[in-house]
Amino acid sequence: MGYATWPHGWPVRASIYQAHFSSPKKQRYRIDLRIDWTAVALITLCFFFRSASNFIFVPREDTASRSATPTRMATPEPKLFHKWTYGDVVVNDISLVDYIALKQKDKFAQYLPHTAGRYNVKRFRKAQCPIAERLVNALMFHGRNNGKKLLAVRVVKHAFEVIHLMTDKNPLQILVDAIINSCPREDSTRVGTAGVVKRQAVDVSPLRRVNQSLYLLTTGARNASFRNIKTLSECLADEIMNAAKGSSNSFAIKKKDEIERVAKSNR
Repeated sequence: MGYATWPHGWPVRASIYQAHFSSPKKQRYRIDLRIDWTAVALITLCFFFRSASNFIFVPREDTASRSATPTRMATPEPKLFHKWTYGDVVVNDISLVDYIALKQKDKFAQYLPHTAGRYNVKRFRKAQCPIAERLVNALMFHGRNNGKKLLAVRVVKHAFEVIHLMTDKNPLQILVDAIINSCPREDSTRVGTAGVVKRQAVDVSPLRRVNQSLYLLTTGARNASFRNIKTLSECLADEIMNAAKGSSNSFAIKKKDEIERVAKSNR
């Protein structure tokens, strides 16, 4: 005889006895299941005392304070790499305000330039990508660097540290100034019919200006670091700082001046 648990949770006393049939060859064992009400009463008392011990009697004055709505804690402002703030960054070119994603929306301010967003699915959606992440993505070129985003994030992080040490300013502000200074405003395109081709000067859209600026900045840093003792982070920091100052030592500034000069001759 022993205890078992029925599917609905009641304790059951099981007793096994030998059933006698008319024929001695047909003897079988049967199990007699009956609810043990004593065990039910004991289990009910145990649950009652266990739940009663969890009650905490609160005085009347504390009840009012508990019913008051708790104050919501203010969420801290996200900082890039937990260091660089977005709030004090200013875009001085009014035509690029909507295409340099910094603080226009809450989702633009990220702790890391790695949002795993699908910005290439729809046209113009990459304008919603945070500008630091766009710089990281622009570093992953030339096949052997494709997909190495964590490496690119580390390069940008070290470059921002170098920029802060050299200028004592917010590296995000230096990056925005570099993008504004190194994006060409005028370019030339091929226009013609029936085999007659002519180059015509055209204005550049704001989104393409940002795209081309990032491409020129990262290309100049990559070329400068090739077969050089300086690391890619240091070359990227130098390129961004020179472009922010408008110096002709910047590869992006030189290419921008060349593009605009050619476009001016094709007006």
